This record gives sequence, structure tokens and C-alpha cells, in this order.
Amino acid sequence: MIESKVSYHPDQRGYYGNFGGAFIPEMLYANVEHLRKCYLEISHSTSFQEEFNSLLKDYVGRPSPLYHAKNLSKKYGATIYLKREDLNHTGAHKINNTIGQILLAQRIGKKRIIAETGAGQHGVATATVCALMGIECIVYMGEIDIERQAPNVARMKMLGAQVRPATSGSKTLKDATNEAIRDWINHAEDTHYIIGSAIGPHPYPDMVTRFQSIISEEIKSQLKEKTGSELPDYVVACVGGGSNAAGAFYHFLEDESVKLVLAEAAGKGIDSGHSAATSILGSEGIIHGCKTLLMQTEDGQIVEPYSLSAGLDYPGIGPLHAHLIKSGRATVYAATDDEAMHSVLEISKMEGIIPALESAHALSVLSQMNLREEDTVVMCLSGRGDKDLDTFVNYLEKKENG
Repeated sequence: MIESKVSYHPDQRGYYGNFGGAFIPEMLYANVEHLRKCYLEISHSTSFQEEFNSLLKDYVGRPSPLYHAKNLSKKYGATIYLKREDLNHTGAHKINNTIGQILLAQRIGKKRIIAETGAGQHGVATATVCALMGIECIVYMGEIDIERQAPNVARMKMLGAQVRPATSGSKTLKDATNEAIRDWINHAEDTHYIIGSAIGPHPYPDMVTRFQSIISEEIKSQLKEKTGSELPDYVVACVGGGSNAAGAFYHFLEDESVKLVLAEAAGKGIDSGHSAATSILGSEGIIHGCKTLLMQTEDGQIVEPYSLSAGLDYPGIGPLHAHLIKSGRATVYAATDDEAMHSVLEISKMEGIIPALESAHALSVLSQMNLREEDTVVMCLSGRGDKDLDTFVNYLEKKENG
């Protein structure tokens, strides 16, 4: 009997293996079903592609550089390249997806945009494209995240967005998502929900992944130019919901010579009770419209995640990543707050690049990977660290004061 090849793309029901689907309230069914039926046709059309690619080039500033980090390479004993998504307009990979979704929303006649955000980068990117297109924008953000990501809150407001606090639960990303879904239910006819990560009901995980796939498309051509081969040995990315990882992996999914590495947030330690290492601690369940791996109690109650990083403290993981992990296609490592902060300082002082705290988790796992001198590693530097400066300063002050 011939073993069937594992697929890393969703089936017609939106499942990646055992994960995915669309678990939605009846009030949203018509909205999501319409999106499912038309998103591929619209996004593949010539007019869409022309506008999308033009904005990525002239507005976002793509292609983002693939930078040979010589000092990091010397330290870790391999050839390390950084995919500089931090140099995009708005400072992260999030803008790739929001441009794609705002163009889609316009073409299906939506007049109002909502979004959720944790670290604030997706909120800023959504507010940016809404300002560009003259569309109303409401961003939901956890009350705690509003405090620790104040610069991004200010940016969203300057761009004309309403920032609405989520005050329930842990008052972070999960709760902001809950509030956004409630809003969507109440305004389904005229509102498009720009989900910021590769999670949610089908077709969102696939749609977000496709818009972010420009990252791996560029990596292949840039690496070919630099090394003569378009295939690295490793692609490394941090993962909360997982949109930067999905984009960085997409064009390498079928080539198993390329090892895919995910970096999760271990918080104060995987088994400390203060962690967001979802794939390690999680089990199969349903969250925010899809079946995936999530941190939950035996009776299915969500376990509150923790990470110093506002963008990684999510109790679930995108269904594509759950499938990649369970099928053995991707390997997961976890980095603690302390390890991520060490990496922030390391790359700042060694390469002159201050990374987002999320991206620093990916840098942290380099030391766990047993790299060889002949290995070529591409790491997705998903965002810049401006937004985290207060977190960095407070962390260092606490360390100095014992």
C-alpha cells in the first residue's frame, strides 16, 4: 500500500489534517461563507494582484532585505540571514496581510473594519490601511496590553482608529479577540473583521497565510542571489497565532529538506504556570472559530497564557502550525522571558538591530538547535523593538535592583 503524501494546505472544509474548520455562531455563517466562496477568486484576479503588489512595493517598501548577520553567524557557528520584516512600513510583517484584507473588504462591499491586537503592530497596520482607504476602523485591545504598548496605541489614534479596551479575563489578546467577535456578530452585514494572525474560522488561516507568503517568496529569490540556492537548511520564526511563521514557511512547506522551526513563549518557564508554550502544553480544542492546539483544563476551560511579550501571550496556535507540529514537519522550541530579553540585548549590541520582543524569541532558540558550520539559517525578524522599549527598560531596572 502506497502511503499518501501529507498535505500542508487546507481541504475544502478548511482542515489542515485534524486542525482547522469553521466553528462560528449562526449570525456569522452567511458572512464567513461568502468570504470562503470568493476570497480566492478575488485575490487571484489581475486587478487585485496589480493593486496588492503595487502597494507592497511602493507603500510598504518591499522586498524587505535578507541580511547576512555576520556577527550572529560567527557566534552560533552557521550562516544566519535575517529576513528584515521590521523594515516594512509600520515596523512589522502585519502590513502585508492588512493590505490584502482591506482590498478584499472593498471588493465585497464592506464599509467598516474591526481588528484585534496584542502587541499593537496588527492594530497599527489595520489603522494604517483604513486611513489609506478612508474606511472606519475599530481596534480591540486588552487593557493590560494598552498599558504596555502605549506607543502603538498613540499611533492607532493618530491614524484615526478607535481603540476599545477589553476588560474581561486576562485583559490581553484572547480577550480582545472575544470582543472583536462580539462586535462582528452585531454588525455582520457591513463589517469585515481583519484577523491579524493565521487563526480563526476558515478561510482566515489560509487567507492570512497567502497574504503573508510574500515573505518566503522573497526569501527564495534573495537566497538564490546570495548563495546560488533558494533553499536554506532552516527557517526559524516566532509563533503566537503564527502569521509571520506561516508566511516565512509557505513556499518551503513541500520541500522537506528545509527544516521548519517555531519559537514559542515559555514565559517564566514551561511548567511554571506562567507560560504561553501552547503546542507543548496544549491539547486539541476549539478557540475563536477553529479546532487547534490550545491551553485548557480537563473540562475545556481556557488556561490564561503568560508572556512578557504582548504578541505571544495567546492560548492557541494557528491550525496550520498545529498540523505542522503534529505531522512532524515543524520542530518547536520554547524561550523564556529571560532568554528572549538576553537575545534582545545580544542582537542590539552585536548587529545594531533592536528587535521586537516577539522576534527575540526566535533568536533565542538558535542556541538550542545544534547548528553546524555548513548550515544556512533564515530567521524571520518579524518586527522592530520600538514598541517594546518601556518593557525593555522596566525589565532591566528590575534586574539591576534585584
